[in-house]
Amino acid sequence: MTPRERILTILKGELPDQVPWFGDLDYWANSLIKRCIKPNGFIASDDYIRWHRDLGVGFYLQGYFPYKQILSDCTVNEWDEGFKHFKEIITPVGSVCECWEYIPTSFSEGPVEHFMKSEDDIPVMKFIYQNTRFEPEYDLAWQRLKQVGDQGIVLCYLPKSPFMHLLALEAGVVAVTMAALTMQNEFKDLLDTMKTAFDQAAQIAVDSPAEVLMIPENLSSEMVGPELFQLYMHDYQTEWTSKIKAKGKYSFIHIDGTLGGLIQQESRVGFTVLEALTPHPVGDLKWEDLARICRNSESILWGGIPGVYFTASVSDEEFDRHVKQLLSIMVKEPRYVLGVADQVPPDGMESRVKRVAELVDEFGKYRN
Repeated sequence: MTPRERILTILKGELPDQVPWFGDLDYWANSLIKRCIKPNGFIASDDYIRWHRDLGVGFYLQGYFPYKQILSDCTVNEWDEGFKHFKEIITPVGSVCECWEYIPTSFSEGPVEHFMKSEDDIPVMKFIYQNTRFEPEYDLAWQRLKQVGDQGIVLCYLPKSPFMHLLALEAGVVAVTMAALTMQNEFKDLLDTMKTAFDQAAQIAVDSPAEVLMIPENLSSEMVGPELFQLYMHDYQTEWTSKIKAKGKYSFIHIDGTLGGLIQQESRVGFTVLEALTPHPVGDLKWEDLARICRNSESILWGGIPGVYFTASVSDEEFDRHVKQLLSIMVKEPRYVLGVADQVPPDGMESRVKRVAELVDEFGKYRN
């Protein structure tokens, strides 16, 4: 079977010839571009898919948001100061500003200042989303469909749930927690306003050429416990997994943090795939415990190899031991996809990525 045949077979709940092996190489690839090892435009090119084929890894990411956000009755200013990028949104009811800082040594960026700094910013945030609309932007999805061939599948993103969007991107844990505790009605009203806007974007994503759709929650259970999940995230996820299924497509959620506090709840939502699952010794659960915890779920468990395992920080012997241990569990039933949890990092080694395919060929055949 080809990588594409394997993944489509397991998504249908059937038995492929061996455990599928799919990896997210986007972070690694971006670092190679910035180091001038790969050319600009590499990730969108045919060569990117050939690179996956040469490495023996199935393609499914980088997914992207197949829509663009358009603001009305707002003024947007953006500027750079060194490695910091600022964005200010000015509205008739006030303004908010965020800052993301790029860190050259890690080839990554993160927020150092959020739009919503306290509950006082709720009226401005609400105005922004009341005046937000989305339009389709499908060009890359159509391009990927032509490129991917037998190497994998085409994935696009829905928005995060409104709560997780604020928590991860636009407010942070402190502002979200304080708003939820001290201004419950106003906070809920903001989430409802965001959902009205996000539903439009989510429908555009579901209607896109993508074969699989991901809610990229980037969820970690030390940030969101069962109570907040039930209050603010469950209904959004349930609604859109149902709509994805009704469209004849497959739904993914990206869970790349600690698992113990939420994996059971997420396994009951109805996602086809729980993706980027990071096990012990980097994560908080052993892989052999996941099937037991998710025993009442039909969701596919995708992940298993922490990103650090692709670096020289882990020995060749430990790498082989870990992958073979994972495969010894995954060959018992077709509900697993071997994957990177969650990305091969900039200091990843090509030899390690190639080694996975060798181990899968040798140890990844299903037991009769």
